[in-house]
Amino acid sequence: MDRRATLATLLGKSKNKSVQEDSFMPPASGLDPYTGPWGPEQAAHLLRRATFGPTIEHIRQATQDGLDGTVANLLADIPMPAPPLNYYYEDDPYCAVGESWVDKGYVQGDSNLGNIRTMRFRSMRAWTLDQMLKEGIHLREKMTLFWHNHFVTADEGEPMYTWNYINTLRENALGNVKELVKLVTVDAGMLRYLNGNQNRKNSPNENYARELFELFTIGKGPQVRFGDYTNYTEADIQSAAKVLTGFIVRFSNMYNEYYHDISEYIQSYHDTSTKTFSHRFNYATIDNADGEEYKLLVDMIFKKRECARFLCRKLYRYFVYYKITPDVEANVIEPMSQVLHGSGYNIKPALEALFKSQHFHDMLNVGPMIKNPFDFIFGPMRACYYADTIPSDLYDRYLQLRQAYDYQWKFNLMQMEYFRHPSVAGWKAYYQEPGFYRIWINSATLPPRRDIRKYFLYASSRGVPLTNVRLDVLKLVERMDNPFEPNQLIDDLVRLFMPQPISQSQKDYLKELLIPGLPDYEWTLEYNMYVSDPDDEDMKNAIDSKLRALLNGILEMPESFLS
Repeated sequence: MDRRATLATLLGKSKNKSVQEDSFMPPASGLDPYTGPWGPEQAAHLLRRATFGPTIEHIRQATQDGLDGTVANLLADIPMPAPPLNYYYEDDPYCAVGESWVDKGYVQGDSNLGNIRTMRFRSMRAWTLDQMLKEGIHLREKMTLFWHNHFVTADEGEPMYTWNYINTLRENALGNVKELVKLVTVDAGMLRYLNGNQNRKNSPNENYARELFELFTIGKGPQVRFGDYTNYTEADIQSAAKVLTGFIVRFSNMYNEYYHDISEYIQSYHDTSTKTFSHRFNYATIDNADGEEYKLLVDMIFKKRECARFLCRKLYRYFVYYKITPDVEANVIEPMSQVLHGSGYNIKPALEALFKSQHFHDMLNVGPMIKNPFDFIFGPMRACYYADTIPSDLYDRYLQLRQAYDYQWKFNLMQMEYFRHPSVAGWKAYYQEPGFYRIWINSATLPPRRDIRKYFLYASSRGVPLTNVRLDVLKLVERMDNPFEPNQLIDDLVRLFMPQPISQSQKDYLKELLIPGLPDYEWTLEYNMYVSDPDDEDMKNAIDSKLRALLNGILEMPESFLS
């Protein structure tokens, strides 16, 4: 039984308690505007899906702003963040400590190049963590990760490739999809990853052309006959490869007279013939347009309505649920794709329609998603205001971010690491049938998920203390509505970390962790004593220890794995 079927049974929406996944029909609600109640539960659901986890203040603000105001905040235009810095490395002759390295090249062949690249990669990863932790009620970082999993490139060993690529995704995360495809097509990292830099008129390379159709824009669709899919043919891939000839990645001295690789169009490498496409594109032709020809190809592909459906299915699986039934296809994907196509492929209107829809807020869509590792890790970090503990001093800031980013070995063990996908198709949980999200939980990934609780709460890993990653549970609880009353405290923490209410027996178990064998008023007295004298270390440590036990109990429950 899948999570939706389980929820349907628990909520009384399924009369057949033995219903199986393949026969279970999800909620019939569509893209019509949501008209139900709006409170902390609904606000928390939206923020869990659209950010890397809310704080108590985020939930309060979203509750106050209402659905329309919260979605407007999520989609608002905001300035780009300042780029990553050289935090500490004094042996980089091209970038001083405190400066950004993103516009600083270096001489190829420098004997210290390996260390310089290592520093810049570390800087970028720490900086990326910083953006994910401190972004408030906004969708940009969540959508940057979406596009990162859509337009996959591998870690090419060159930090500037990775920075330019991910910065392009971030700048256009909430912009026009068609224009983003054009930018990605000639991105230096993508050219290298999918061999576009080797694509010549005398020996066309089809790698990028294939993925452009299959993964990035329109999808295959069912195979009709050999070499002919529903949405394109093998001959279309061959024609597209010819369109894309002529781009290379080469050295340039544009950065302070030091060398760095950029993409460049070489006319003599380009196939100048007229390219003819199949019946799938109404036998369209593209005449020679030199270095601008790839744009005509993208425009041609996006004239097909199936592009909008293909992209909306991926957005649906990312934000709502993996199973797309005929009902969802007709009542959610199709109208959402009409919004996307009708806007000229601007992403905001489609996302706005989804987030404000009856379907998104249907109770059967609250809780069936298994959190990916980023949501699982960053949710508690954001909820406990970890970003507030990061110092302003440059080197100390780097040390803490770097230590926090050492969670990356957990990401690796949990099979989702930023900048390192397993294949060009991205992370399997978003496309591989029939498992989808359940792929996140297996014999290899479950132990790290369990271990991460101790990493969060007790700040140790294999016996090594890591005080800088220790979550501040006192700060979390101080901001609750009524931390003096144990039952309300537990309810508020459950709402923060879990998508659905839990049973009374589970609440009783959690209260036993907080005040084992004691009446409720004992917690009220103890917490009052701490608040009255927060400098009393013994009382502070006692309260801190009990709260860590409580939060550990919450995070070890299976429900905390869900969104």
